[in-house]
Formats: sequence, structure tokens, C-alpha cells
Amino acid sequence: MTVTSPTLPLALHIDRVRKAYANHVAVRDVSLSVPPGTVYGLLGPNGAGKTTTIRMMLNILRPDSGRITMLGLPAGHSDLLNRVGYLPEERGLYKKMQVRRVLRFLGRLKGLSGADADRRIDHWLERLGLRSGGEDWSQARVEDLSRGMQQKVQFAGTMLHDPELVVLDEPFSGLDPVNAQALKDSVLDLRRMGRTVIFSTHVMDAAERMCDAVAIIARGEIVADGSLRALKSQYGGANRVLVIFGGNGRDLARPVLEDRELVARFEDLGQQVEIDLAANAQAQTLLQALVAREVEIVRFDRLEASLHRIFLDKVGATGVEAGVSGHG
Repeated sequence: MTVTSPTLPLALHIDRVRKAYANHVAVRDVSLSVPPGTVYGLLGPNGAGKTTTIRMMLNILRPDSGRITMLGLPAGHSDLLNRVGYLPEERGLYKKMQVRRVLRFLGRLKGLSGADADRRIDHWLERLGLRSGGEDWSQARVEDLSRGMQQKVQFAGTMLHDPELVVLDEPFSGLDPVNAQALKDSVLDLRRMGRTVIFSTHVMDAAERMCDAVAIIARGEIVADGSLRALKSQYGGANRVLVIFGGNGRDLARPVLEDRELVARFEDLGQQVEIDLAANAQAQTLLQALVAREVEIVRFDRLEASLHRIFLDKVGATGVEAGVSGHG
């Protein structure tokens, strides 16, 4: 997707970047553009090339060919150091240190004064629920925090210097729903402030709820790229329906769902199914077939293509890590 601002440079521009290790091509001629003020998702199964792409953006790895610019500057430019925040996939905090001391250390590395660092630490502790009521986790050692709380501490460290561009590698990995929601809310706040957020994930519901645009990466290549609206329009939805059953309707509907003249495929979600109609089938015909079998139906709706479905269509179910769902 290429959307430009009349006054601001692209937050990220990757032009035909390639990276190989021995006989394995990790990233294959990837190109993408991210406008400022965007929440942008890099989606793909594990091993797709997301982390390698991010590491090249941040000059941790050098591409074999191609060009990367961030905020109008070449990747690795010294002026980017204090304009970009990075949360790596491999979390790294000093486990024996007190939370506030770790965050103060990270703030000082970014050039903050002690007083300024403390002020910003207080903001993020409260924003992320690490200090509320009578509890103040800033006084605890990192090792005494849950994994989710440790990730929130590291996110706070990523944000202390108020970066213009925030890069998050698998930020929701291992987070429970409460901590994941706190992080999602923070990302959406950054968008409202005009910041740019780029994050990699294979959790489709997080991407669908948060992103303005996404790129789907598989086997080192971009297989789909664009705004959510454009991708959903491109990959259809006119022949998809959602059915929510009541009572034992799900069991009674089985013969209809397995009728290939009506249903090309369906995704079983328990008491509801998402159905791709067969090529010449009509939604009304499907509804009539269900009613004829006295299936109790709570809801019957046309359904746009979900990001989860687009992902499966472009990557293939075999490329998705076991247990990854993505509905929401």
C-alpha cells in the first residue's frame, strides 16, 4: 500500500529488500510503504520473515539488497535512535533489578534526565495498571512480576522517550486477555496522538481490531498488502454468510452444511458457522434448506471476509501454527 502525505515523509518505506542465510531465503524482494499516523500490521505464521524484516528496518541486520528508509532517513541513521521505539520479540529485562530502576536506566540510555525519566515512568506505570490504588509494582523486582506484567514494563521502557515510530515484534505473545487489552488500548492511544505503530503478529483478532492496514507475509514474500477495507473488498464476502444456531440446530444443520451444491466450505465455531456458498448457490436457498430441516436459527447474516479468512486463503492452513485462531 502506498499512501503519501503532502508534508510528511513515509514512516517506513521498504524497496525490494532481500535477505538470505546460507541456502535459505528469509525475505524475498519485499516492498511496502507505511504512511505516518498509521497502525500497520505485519502478519504471518512463525518463520514467515516478519522478525527478519523488522531487524533490517532497525539496522540490526543488513539486507543483501534493496533499500529501507524510516521517517525519511536511511535505516541505521543516527538521528533515528531517539525517534524510534522498539519492543523485540525476545524480552530482555534485568530480572534482579527493581522495576523503577530498570525503567530509569532505559530512559537514561535515551538521553532523559532523571527527573524527566521518573515523570514518564509514573505516567506509564499508571497507564498500564502497574501502579494503582495501594499497589505500586515499581518497587518490586522484575523477577517477582508475572510474565504479562514484565511485558508491560518492557513496553513502558519502549515508550519512555516518546518515539514517533513504535515497532513491536509479537507484542501480544503470552499475554492474558486483560494485559493484552491494556496494550491494545495503549496502541490505539498512540494512533490518536498521530504516532505510527508497526507490529508483527500471527494473532488475527488483534490485527483486525487495531490496524489501518496490513501486509501478509508467507515464506518471505508479501502475499497481500493494503488497507483492511481494500483487502476485504478485494477478497470478497458477497458469497459468505454467518449462521448462529439455537438448541440442537447445529446438529440438524449438518446435512445442509455438507451439501456441496450449497456450501463450498464452512468454518465450525460451535454454535455458529461461517459459510462460503458454492459457486451458483444463493443465501436465500441455503436459508430455505435449513428451515426445511427445522433448524433453529438465532442469526443469519451476510458476512464480509474476515482477516482470519483472508490470512488462511493467502497463507494456507498448513502455514498457521497449531492453536492460533484469530477470531474476534
